[in-house]
Amino acid sequence: MLAGTLAGPALAQQPFYTDDADVTTRHRFHLEISNQQSWLQRSALPATKQSTTVFQLNYGLTKNFEIGMDGPLIALYQQQLPATVGNGDFNITFKLRLRPESSSGRMPGITLSCAIETPAGSVQKQLGSGIADYGCNAVVQKLVGLWTWRINSGGIFSGNTLTGLVGLRAKGFVYAGGGSVTRDVLPRLLLGAEINGSAARQGTALGKATMQTQFGGKFALRDNLSIDFGVLAGWFSGAPRTGLQIGISKDF
Repeated sequence: MLAGTLAGPALAQQPFYTDDADVTTRHRFHLEISNQQSWLQRSALPATKQSTTVFQLNYGLTKNFEIGMDGPLIALYQQQLPATVGNGDFNITFKLRLRPESSSGRMPGITLSCAIETPAGSVQKQLGSGIADYGCNAVVQKLVGLWTWRINSGGIFSGNTLTGLVGLRAKGFVYAGGGSVTRDVLPRLLLGAEINGSAARQGTALGKATMQTQFGGKFALRDNLSIDFGVLAGWFSGAPRTGLQIGISKDF
């Protein structure tokens, strides 16, 4: 996710899952805390709902390179059973900006991000995948008029996309991609929409594909603090049927 300050126009980070081409400012931290309430597909029964709170911290090592870590606290709700609560899998992320976006030129910004996920969550409680994941994602970003367009394309080379009961259970190579468009509608309010999906080699059967869309935005309370919000809908068994997201982002 993008870091930096919120002076001037709000910047596109959380709540959007589509990554951007910017990196955290050198020698600065960027903190994101979010909670997503997900109502699951009928195929997940007897599980009906998942609450995922994610804590993410990024640090700018250089002008064009950041490292980060994140981990979720997951609560699973099932019919006529007590909720299961615990930590999910832990991620370590790396992000390298290959070319910054030029506001005066035609060339887009390009960034490469990679992540390693460790199997820290309990498999027995359905909080973790039980396998290590690693993958990379390419990001292209361009401001066209008042609209900022972003395209992601990448894959997980080993493992799956599972977070609790949301994501793909298929193991092996998983393709992931998506795009978003955002716009500053007020000096401190950004709104946008996105669509993202993933698919295993075997296609859409047996939980081997996900697709979801989100409408959301962020409101800057101060130059370095924002409230982030979103409403999402998903298709196929690996995506939530509907969901609500709320969070905060802070630079320091």
